[in-house]
Amino acid sequence: MPAIVNKDLCTGCGACVDSCPVEAISMNDKDLAVVDPDTCVDCGDCVDTCPVDAISMS
Repeated sequence: MPAIVNKDLCTGCGACVDSCPVEAISMNDKDLAVVDPDTCVDCGDCVDTCPVDAISMS
């Protein structure tokens, strides 16, 4: 299951974008992280990197 971003918690810092080894995360026009479920490999690096715990794997 791909990573899920909680838009209420995301601060748009971009740490998850930098941590994703397959470039599955980008920032949308509202400066919030968005995960491409087709590219995400479920590694969890973004979950570990997010400073505000806005990303989960379920």
